[in-house]
Amino acid sequence: MTYLDIETLIADRSTKIIVCCGSGGVGKTTLAAALGVRAAEQGRRVVTLTIDPARRLAQSLGLHELDNVPRQVAGMKLKKRADGVKNEGELHAMMLDMKRTFDEIVEAHASPAKAAQILANPFYQSLSSSFAGTQEYMAMEKLGQLRASGQWDLIVVDTPPARSALDFLDAPARLARFLDGRFIRMLLVPAKVGSRSYTKVMQAGLGLVTGTMMKLLGTQLLTDVQTFVAAMDSMFGGLRQRADATAKLLRAPGTVFVVVASPEPDALREASYFVARLVEEDMPLAGVVVNRVHRSTVPEITAVNALSAAEALDGEDGELAGDGGADGNADGNADGNADGALTAGVLRVHAQLLTMHATEQRRVDGFALAHPNVLLASARALAQDVHDLNGLRTLGDALCEAH
Repeated sequence: MTYLDIETLIADRSTKIIVCCGSGGVGKTTLAAALGVRAAEQGRRVVTLTIDPARRLAQSLGLHELDNVPRQVAGMKLKKRADGVKNEGELHAMMLDMKRTFDEIVEAHASPAKAAQILANPFYQSLSSSFAGTQEYMAMEKLGQLRASGQWDLIVVDTPPARSALDFLDAPARLARFLDGRFIRMLLVPAKVGSRSYTKVMQAGLGLVTGTMMKLLGTQLLTDVQTFVAAMDSMFGGLRQRADATAKLLRAPGTVFVVVASPEPDALREASYFVARLVEEDMPLAGVVVNRVHRSTVPEITAVNALSAAEALDGEDGELAGDGGADGNADGNADGNADGALTAGVLRVHAQLLTMHATEQRRVDGFALAHPNVLLASARALAQDVHDLNGLRTLGDALCEAH
């Protein structure tokens, strides 16, 4: 098994974008935040973009809320550089607002009058808020904006906690197919024809199709769609170019993907799916992080020895209890019994932890065997949930500690 060196990955100035993906419940959002914190404290200017609408990232970073604008995280303790130069590291965080991002594209690439017409269109309002695939494309659009701004030397992207998290890989191509599709071209015909006679010919040819669409969509919805498409026509070329540029950005040098999993069977199966999909798409996969791995700080005490010692203590407690009744030293024996019971309990927990670790290790070894060319890193399970910067630092330490 070859380990993924997280410390080197985030310290490498050629690493510009880290995309974290994985199934739900594996701590992906928190891990992405921990990567951002650690990179900033190493002197990098970092922005963490979450596509997951959950509020965990804002809470762990000490922010009341996140929106579509990067917000600086205060309270960062930046390490001093070896050459004595002031550390310029910063951490900002934001949460994708897909409608606002779409609005920004319209406002940037249309005249004020045309933009107002598009933004007021009912079909556009539905498309920009809930249309399938819009979130994924807008996520890539926002990533492209952040990269083009030149303000950040590292962008950490936290994707949605589902298999659909990888839909953004197809988003640029889907948008191009949509813009070049027969349905869009047909809707644009009425806006592009010049003469009345040609319009009549086209209307005769499209009458049957239009009538069918009206029955399916309704007259008002079809009118809204046609108006939207006509208003967006001048922007289609720009959107297509941006989609192509985003697709190239995902494969560009400096972009890496990190799959996050936990040592549970379902999570590792999902990780296998993510790995296979990224390899199939020829995406730059850095490796897999197995989060929340259980480890013992004293592995030299085996589970068998721990259970044997616990049983021996239980036997001593029984003898002490019997002696206490005979010689009257009840208080002293009670203290001894309590100490012995506590120690026996700790030993049993230790044995249980080692057994759990052995089970998890077998699962991870099986994953490594199935994916021999994939680098692996792991982070030990923390004693409590991460809810602040100190917790994120602890998780960062766990990610980068020696295995």
